[in-house]
Amino acid sequence: GEKDKTENGIIRAEFAIFQAQLRSPGIKTEQSIHYQSHALTHSAGLVFVSPSIQNRGGSSEAGRLKMAMPCVLFLLLLLQCLAFNQAAGAMASGGEQPLAQIGIHRAVFALHGNASIKANHSLLGTKGEDSEWVTVKFRIPTASPDYWIAVFSPAKFNSSSCPAGDERRVQPPYICSAPIKYKFANESSSKYVKTGKGSLKFQLINQRQDFSFALFSGGLSNPTLVAVSAPISFANPKAPLYPRLAQGKSWNEMTVTWTSGYNIDEAVPFLQWGLKGDTQIRSPAGTLTFNRNSMCGPPARTVGWRDPGFFHTSFLKDLWPNSVYTYKMGHMLSNNGSIVWSKSYSFKSSPYPGQDSLQRVIIFGDMGKAERDGSNEYNNYQPGSLNTTDTLIKDLDNYDIVFHIGDISYANGYISQWDQFTQMVEPIASTVPYMVASGNHERDYPGSGSFYDTNDSGGECGVVAETMYSTDYGMFHFCVADTEHDWREGSEQYKFIEKCLASADRQKQPWLVFIAHRVLGYSSNSFYAMQGSFEEPMGRDDMQKLWQKYKVDIAFFGHVHNYERTCPIYQNICVNKEKTHYSGTVNGTINVVVGGGGSHLSDFTPLQTYWSIYKDHDYGFVKLTAYNHSSLLFEYKKSSDGVVYDSFTISRDYRDVLACVHDGCEATTWAM
Repeated sequence: GEKDKTENGIIRAEFAIFQAQLRSPGIKTEQSIHYQSHALTHSAGLVFVSPSIQNRGGSSEAGRLKMAMPCVLFLLLLLQCLAFNQAAGAMASGGEQPLAQIGIHRAVFALHGNASIKANHSLLGTKGEDSEWVTVKFRIPTASPDYWIAVFSPAKFNSSSCPAGDERRVQPPYICSAPIKYKFANESSSKYVKTGKGSLKFQLINQRQDFSFALFSGGLSNPTLVAVSAPISFANPKAPLYPRLAQGKSWNEMTVTWTSGYNIDEAVPFLQWGLKGDTQIRSPAGTLTFNRNSMCGPPARTVGWRDPGFFHTSFLKDLWPNSVYTYKMGHMLSNNGSIVWSKSYSFKSSPYPGQDSLQRVIIFGDMGKAERDGSNEYNNYQPGSLNTTDTLIKDLDNYDIVFHIGDISYANGYISQWDQFTQMVEPIASTVPYMVASGNHERDYPGSGSFYDTNDSGGECGVVAETMYSTDYGMFHFCVADTEHDWREGSEQYKFIEKCLASADRQKQPWLVFIAHRVLGYSSNSFYAMQGSFEEPMGRDDMQKLWQKYKVDIAFFGHVHNYERTCPIYQNICVNKEKTHYSGTVNGTINVVVGGGGSHLSDFTPLQTYWSIYKDHDYGFVKLTAYNHSSLLFEYKKSSDGVVYDSFTISRDYRDVLACVHDGCEATTWAM
């Protein structure tokens, strides 16, 4: 970090010296250098800088400058490449999936008679728990810092788990699957290196398979297996778990999705539900899954693969508005007719569209997951995710719906991590609708049809999560786009977005919100600034026309891991000078980057962007509160304390939405 700052300072200093030389008295003619950046259609956003010189003076100075130009060009390109590499390196070092650090294909088998590892439990969840803490004790003959403990699930991780045709193995027993988590042995105690003995605590969640602990030497890069524990398991590994709610196709519908180990030939899934305190009914559930061949490539198709279990979804219809319902998941076993039940949950149904009542919305992006036992910590991969999760759990009674706008779990092809994520957010997702948007870490894979030809998804290519939809919540109308597919004018998605925006009945739903993962609006992120675009390339060229035409109040984005709010803006012009209260005509859209849900933070450019009102290089989320059809409160809260650090209000009437603005007027006629 400090080295990067120093190098960046040297780059800026050298560039300043170069600029000063161009302005030196020795060059008497007026010279001007114009830079034009050509951003490639690529997620890396590489910029080619092409200087051109205009000479308005004598020939000798021009000749000197002309002779110096090859060096100048080289210097500029070098500086640009250094800056790009620095940005790309920062993104890679902070954003690499921790499990990807393990060279599991290079694992060597060398069980040591004097090494041992043992868990203090053999059976978990005997009282119905879906998670338990396990203490693991280990002994090593000659301790060193490169020993580490891995948790494997299934417990048997030898060559039987290797897919056909996988030849990248060193020696038997071949290990072809990554562990689900790990810790280094020296995390146990300061005495570990001296005694060779230690203990570590792991939190295990029910993931449908048994577990074993493996002791490795050689660090993550060159692992040597020296000891393996006996397997442990949950009492009912197939139990229905981790429900997540989502809005249905209609305002009075709710979908409930959960995970279990039961296929339909073993048990019939259903949901028992009803108004709280009233008669409960049963609704059927559909069952889906995916397999290794569903994945597009590695690691999802290779070392990251783990059986995801079965996903069951039940559709609850004809709900009464603003009513509390209770529910629990059930599986009727085919062999004896008995029922395996989950624990009970509850939710509050949505308000009627346009209903005038208190309605509260949470929005954030790029949260990911972290382990409560401290495992899998590599370069602070997602350091803020637990803070965001825990703050929202504590405040669960004070909001009604959540939007997680892309880069959801950062599993990046390590399928076990989706279970970890759904278990982490279960207290939230089982109680309020947990709506998601697709991000690059869910969708992008080369040759798979994604707009960006990268492997950010780790081979998942949208199989686990891919979305584009509209939804209503009371006085809100949300249009959720998918930035991993073409959104430009003429595309199918562009038509969908316009239809979604146009369908809002602003008399009933005055608050129109656009949501997308990548920044299709404005951002002071250092990487975007380096491109000279302050946005995703081609981002707002087409979108802002739609926002203006349909008078979108706020556009939310993730992808950039910080918080930033702009002025109401259209075509690079702030159309309102207010900062904390907006009233009257909707003549521009407020752009908000809210990608600080939990993943490693992104830096801002040192340039002062005139349209930026508030920036925060920290973890946080946004809360929208609609009090009625005329009053909206916006709050940005830090995840660390839940305190409001930025806010504004909007007050207006329906006639203000109807008012004619630049590029936002309805067609009129002089006909009588």
